[in-house]
Amino acid sequence: MSKWTIVLIFVACAALSWGTYVPLVHIAAQKLHSNLRAFLFVGLAYFLVAVLIPCFFIFVLGNDPTAKAGTNFDTGPMLWGILAGTAGAMGALCVIFAVTTGGKGAALYVAPLVFAGAPIVNTIATITVFHPTKTLPDPRFFLGLVLAAAGAAMVMIYKPVDKPHAAPAAAEQQAVEPAVNDAGAS
Repeated sequence: MSKWTIVLIFVACAALSWGTYVPLVHIAAQKLHSNLRAFLFVGLAYFLVAVLIPCFFIFVLGNDPTAKAGTNFDTGPMLWGILAGTAGAMGALCVIFAVTTGGKGAALYVAPLVFAGAPIVNTIATITVFHPTKTLPDPRFFLGLVLAAAGAAMVMIYKPVDKPHAAPAAAEQQAVEPAVNDAGAS
């Protein structure tokens, strides 16, 4: 299997996981009747997946299949990992509050806004701060960012909105006007 096939498999798995994250966390918040309780269980899941699995490989099996030369537990690199985890956790908390504040159906537009906005922020932060480029990318690259922003705007402008049910006209009229008998008296 080629390297790019493996990359695309992992990308598809991440898209599937993150694509279902917002609706799943919204359901959890609704059923638990609490944003913070939903976030607590998101954190528990992170602990199970992101702490126990690496600990099992590193400390129990003594085999880190992702290790490169010079692996360490130095303070600086650990702080970068903690900062990355904090950014992810804060994003998760913000998604939970956005969806809950938005109400029923908000997962339908919160997720596209987050997942259209995040790559734009990521790209700008990467090429300007984290890995500055010596030359700017092709203008079509920036066109892609503009299209992502336009897509996010269109999601917000044209998001589905449940229209209130209109009462039947005849029922409204009967409720307002008293019934009149044949003699003209009510």
